[in-house]
Amino acid sequence: MVVSTFSLVAQDPETGDLGVAVASKFLAVGAVVPHAEAGVGAVATQSYANPRFGPQGLALLREGASPEGVLEAFRRTDPDLEKRQFGLVAATGESLTFTGQACHPWAGGIAGKGYAAQGNLLTGPEVVEAMVEAFLTTPAPFPERLLQALYAGERAGGDRRGRQSAALLVVGEKKGYGGLWDRYIDLRVDDHPEPIPELFRLLSIHRLLFGKGSPRPLGEKEVRWIQELLRREGDYQGEVTGRWDEATEEAFLRLIGRENLEERYQGGSLVDEEVLAYLKERFG
Repeated sequence: MVVSTFSLVAQDPETGDLGVAVASKFLAVGAVVPHAEAGVGAVATQSYANPRFGPQGLALLREGASPEGVLEAFRRTDPDLEKRQFGLVAATGESLTFTGQACHPWAGGIAGKGYAAQGNLLTGPEVVEAMVEAFLTTPAPFPERLLQALYAGERAGGDRRGRQSAALLVVGEKKGYGGLWDRYIDLRVDDHPEPIPELFRLLSIHRLLFGKGSPRPLGEKEVRWIQELLRREGDYQGEVTGRWDEATEEAFLRLIGRENLEERYQGGSLVDEEVLAYLKERFG
């Protein structure tokens, strides 16, 4: 399995979150390359990819191995290591990128504190250089920085065979759905003529549905509008009073649930601007 691709494995120095962004002329690259565990590390495995490198590398990091120790373990257990390429970042910020001598050119990588960028079958070293530059200098939240780095790599030449798929995986302690697990962004574009722009679009939807806004109390006019909306949708049979009551909240919860916005609503008449703007655009 030749997973010729370019990827960035990185850690957010502010939050400790870990992530992998990857793109390739390969079907469903997100099913093979990215692996991450909060508080442990992140791994991208590619180029005649050994999918076991993900769980094995994370297990070794969990047990206290250094990135170099992970590489040495792979040397002992994989006779085809020289065909492989992988990048790794530990929760400590230590990193490593490895490119076997049998990888298809151009192939190589750059690693530094908190990041590892690598690729094979690329147009040249400018691809990984552009990724690192974008990641280190783009003023944006961590997931967006990962995607900006991927986009910079594509603009610099990317996979010399073309485009097909891309993926973004980000983990942070208890940041997943309902606060019940750590994987809070896991987006994949499996087959698309412009996979990276499509991944940006999916991330924007993810931000709407699962982002953390700043709720504020609704005014009487806004509550009236919501009650009218709920009546139109068949969720509310009460009067349009402009007062937030139990019946209004129960009806609003039903509407929010159908729109998959339950993670954005914490109860009461407190609603953040993004949710309110979405409802106005959605329902008029």
